[in-house]
Amino acid sequence: MASSLSLFFLFLITFSATLTTPANSLPTFFPGATYQSLIKQAKTPKPKLPFKAHYFPQTLDHFTFQPKSSKLFYQKYLINSHYWHKGAPIFVYTGNEGDIEWFAANTGFMLDIAPKFKALLVFIEHRFYGESMPFGKESYKSAKTLGFLNSQQALADFAVLIRNLKQNLSSEASPVVVFGGSYGGMLAAWFRLKYPHIAIGALASSAPILQFDKIIPWSSFYDAVSQDFKDVSWNCYEVIKGSWEELEAMSTQKEALAELSKAFRTCKSLHSTASARDWLWTAFVYTAMVNYPTEANFLKPLPAYPVQEMCKIIDKFPSGAAKLGRSFAAASLYYNYSRAENCFEIEHEVDTHGLHGWDWQTCTEMVIPMTCSKESMFPPSGFDYEEFAEQCQMKYGVLPRPHWITTEFGGERIHKVLKRFGSNIIFSNGKQDPWSRGGVLKNISASIIALVTEKGAHHVDFRSATKDDPDWLVEQRRQEVEIIQKWLNEYYADVRHA
Repeated sequence: MASSLSLFFLFLITFSATLTTPANSLPTFFPGATYQSLIKQAKTPKPKLPFKAHYFPQTLDHFTFQPKSSKLFYQKYLINSHYWHKGAPIFVYTGNEGDIEWFAANTGFMLDIAPKFKALLVFIEHRFYGESMPFGKESYKSAKTLGFLNSQQALADFAVLIRNLKQNLSSEASPVVVFGGSYGGMLAAWFRLKYPHIAIGALASSAPILQFDKIIPWSSFYDAVSQDFKDVSWNCYEVIKGSWEELEAMSTQKEALAELSKAFRTCKSLHSTASARDWLWTAFVYTAMVNYPTEANFLKPLPAYPVQEMCKIIDKFPSGAAKLGRSFAAASLYYNYSRAENCFEIEHEVDTHGLHGWDWQTCTEMVIPMTCSKESMFPPSGFDYEEFAEQCQMKYGVLPRPHWITTEFGGERIHKVLKRFGSNIIFSNGKQDPWSRGGVLKNISASIIALVTEKGAHHVDFRSATKDDPDWLVEQRRQEVEIIQKWLNEYYADVRHA
């Protein structure tokens, strides 16, 4: 599902001050996450959406019976019942790492198809994000509170809330289909596997469920980002690839920070050359992820096909121009397409969407090793688990469990697990999305379907339909609707013959 959902994605590890660092110092992008220097959550107005907010008294710990386990917190969820009637389907978005309004605002596909299915739409916020804080302002205080933040607890939250909602609506026969993008797409697929008695099917968009352990090469993500730029312009790729060396050389000069602050038009003087690197890195990665065919405002306001627009900026410079300057000009498109910024808050950007809990998740269960190969446009680097674990230990006092996700949900044999135990899952991916390398790209069975487009970006199928949508995107959504209709027809036929 639109994942993200991947979205996806905070910089989860501490960065070193040089450009030649091990991969555990690389930005770990994930659906929805944003630039690593986010230091506080911005108080921005919530989008006006056709949903009503509700709060469900949720159990803190679904898996133990300690006295503290039964503590309740209020989990936020959004509902649109405009087209629904009793017995009609319920479409549930399995919220990922951020404010639930943000995902609702960027998942117009569900609103688009609700009239056809007469569906009730429900967007459930993930625990420890948005307003769904089990310990209020103390939720991120320490590992004692954050220890209740993990994917298994989140899946159980969804299950309990859905069952309670159906009971309250006196519509327990209503079939449920779950939707999710990026990390939310992973949750949707896992929910169908873990709770098949609650959801009859799942649409998992841009869900990198194969990104763990050694299932795929660790360099896959950054190789894919690089390929997106290379496909548009070899010169563009070469300029970005060469800019890191220029930045490193500049960092050794006297007054380097002052010069960089001036060159990068920072609002405040830089404290580290690594901040400039991270700022560039973020722009190129997220632009590749959201290389949508129409104008959009998911992570930032961007034009249609922003990778192409970035490369146009680079390619317009004379061949002798500094590569670092050309890369800065291209990255500025990501941060200032609206031309509203007079300077850049490179080290003090705020967390607009409430994503900072993802740092904890990557230091515990969501361990996604990443490296940069020599083919990448980013500096070559490896992954050092021991150093990564040491940083998590220092920050949270806990050690990561790098094999837990594949133990809990399936590892290298996940295709066989899905084929044997799973059914009614759509994995939708676009090959221009770097996260697609970790997605399911081939049909696993007659009912576990991979819908793959050559040009699709990160959960683009979940965006609202527009008159400018290309034919391939219209067709992908048509197939998704057709498959969901088939699931519902089969469900209602079974009910009639029960």
